Amino acid sequence: MRPPTRDEFLFFSLPEKALFYIIVYACLGYMVYQIIGRIRLWQQGKPVDWYPTREGRAYWIPTQDGLKHWVQNVVVYILAQKKVRSSRQKSGAPMHLMIFYGFATFFLATTLLAINTYGPIKFHKGNYYLAYEMFVDLMGLVFLVGVAWAFVRRYQNLQVELGSAAVEDPKQMIQRRRWPMSHAAPDFWTLGLLFMMAITGYWLEAARMSAKPEPFDWSAPVGHFWAQLQGPFSPIAYKTVWWFHMVWVFVFFCVLPKMRLRHIVMAIATTAGKSDRPMGQLRTISMEEVEQTEQIGVKLTKDFSRWHLMSTDACMECGRCTEVCPAWNVGKLLNPKQVVQDIRGAMVSGEDVATAISPEALWACTTCNACVEACPVLIRHVDLIVDVRRNLVSEGQLSGPAATMLRQTASTGHAWGQSASVREDWMKGMDIPLCRDNVEFDYLFWVGCAGATDSAAVKTTKAVASLLQKAGVKFACLGKEEACTGDPARRIGEEFLFQEKAQQNASVFERYGVKKVVTTCPHCMNSLKNEYGDFGARMEVFHHSQLLQNLVSKGSLLAAKPPRGEVTFHDPCYLGRVNDESDAPRDLLSNEVVEPEHRRNKTLCCGAGGGRMWMEETPSQRPSNRRAEELVATGASTVAVGCPFCRIMLGDSLKQVEPNREIRLLDLAEMLHDANFKPEEGSTA
Repeated sequence: MRPPTRDEFLFFSLPEKALFYIIVYACLGYMVYQIIGRIRLWQQGKPVDWYPTREGRAYWIPTQDGLKHWVQNVVVYILAQKKVRSSRQKSGAPMHLMIFYGFATFFLATTLLAINTYGPIKFHKGNYYLAYEMFVDLMGLVFLVGVAWAFVRRYQNLQVELGSAAVEDPKQMIQRRRWPMSHAAPDFWTLGLLFMMAITGYWLEAARMSAKPEPFDWSAPVGHFWAQLQGPFSPIAYKTVWWFHMVWVFVFFCVLPKMRLRHIVMAIATTAGKSDRPMGQLRTISMEEVEQTEQIGVKLTKDFSRWHLMSTDACMECGRCTEVCPAWNVGKLLNPKQVVQDIRGAMVSGEDVATAISPEALWACTTCNACVEACPVLIRHVDLIVDVRRNLVSEGQLSGPAATMLRQTASTGHAWGQSASVREDWMKGMDIPLCRDNVEFDYLFWVGCAGATDSAAVKTTKAVASLLQKAGVKFACLGKEEACTGDPARRIGEEFLFQEKAQQNASVFERYGVKKVVTTCPHCMNSLKNEYGDFGARMEVFHHSQLLQNLVSKGSLLAAKPPRGEVTFHDPCYLGRVNDESDAPRDLLSNEVVEPEHRRNKTLCCGAGGGRMWMEETPSQRPSNRRAEELVATGASTVAVGCPFCRIMLGDSLKQVEPNREIRLLDLAEMLHDANFKPEEGSTA
């Protein structure tokens, strides 16, 4: 009795085998031809080394470090599906995982079968064969359930969109590119193709068992059950089913580069080669680049890097980026998924990128990075948007309050146009040490534009200073020597104003030997931590919640202990998501917080980032109102914040969404201050 195995090309003659090879290689060749066409489009872009990482590494170079980086990314983001598993979608994530791992099993099984067929060692037999058949057969069921689930889910979503179309203004739907049928047909065709490949694969397996039964057919339970139902098959009937199955496989090869299925291939390449730049770090444009290109930023798709262009082809069109976009969710034109699609279209048409996307959509971005965090294939939407903004700003296409902010930052070093001397007004009566007085300090307390002059933010600044003094921390401030970090300018698109301020501040840091910085502003923290290294500023940067949490853990300060259910915490985007810090703020409140639905790295943006603080906002389209509604829904009477921008935006919104109930808005430092100072001590905070 022969060991369990499978006959290859059962009942096939030599001409039939030759016909199969001719067709399959023709289909594979056509698939490769299409992919090469896309590669040629990517090659229009700039080499990846124009977009260096923080340490200057470009991982498209096959060095030892590069290979390690590729393998690590593929394992974490492709094989382990990290982004999909962390998705907030209730059904989307498990559904996608079933399809992915089912498809991956088919690919692996086919590869092993090919190795056995064309290799010198024949291992497809015995116990290995039995385990192989059982595993692949059961994973096929997982795949089919996932595809069916996706089909039903897509159909339900389509019905919802059709229902929305009946009540929504058609003009608005056109403007926001929300036609319900825009992707319905291709999506259903894709799912149908996957389903037919899987179901005909089962039929082929059953036909083989019906045409030539074996005692070990039980190892493929689904196929075996089907074979028993359909009864005996003739060799001709078996070959008919075989060719019918292969037709769907041939079609799959031919359409793969044209349909959403292309992300199966493209995502592996983009994920493997992504840089290790932090989420909050935008690339620095050199004057050499400007001289070579005679422009700033991106005008045509060739001005993007090749990696960025390839990432647009890796897009799954799943819409997770759009689902989490704060601008889209309050009715604005920005649709991150559509931005990627428009760039991909412009790559072929040669159209100006800003025109393809629309300036209105570009200016709506808050650079909160929710889209980047959600993207399963690691597309960096914010990089794409800011690079196009840079070109628009350089061509004078920015006006209004945002343009005024840029002029104020350039002339005064303060985003709100305040003079340098005003930066020391908050210090009166507090005996704050200044760097220029040659004092010894461990930490530079970076106050920031809002922290020095905004009335609410000044309360936070004073509270932090008082707490540091109480804990015995040696710190100093720059006072009038401090200038705006340039964060709003860079994210609006005024790159060289940012660089001017970064170089100015970096020289001050060097003069005073700054090694550690603490700041109350997550935006300042992000620039100082992730972007100032390009200008020679090497230092540790902390958000005030991190330093205060460290002092609490050492016993130098007491944590706040609000009554359970009284306080909710709003995670700032540039703290919780962009810089992955969400534990320290909660530790300061003894973890006695009632959590909003969106929190930590899934937080909702207040709408101030990306320069939107200085842009006009339609009242009905304020992201801060949406966030305020969610915070109010927790039932908390106090909203704790850790960002001066968030405090400004949420202050007005809380009053609008809850006019009949007083809700306190306090920074973490103020709450910690109340826990550490008795009222009779007469604190100046």
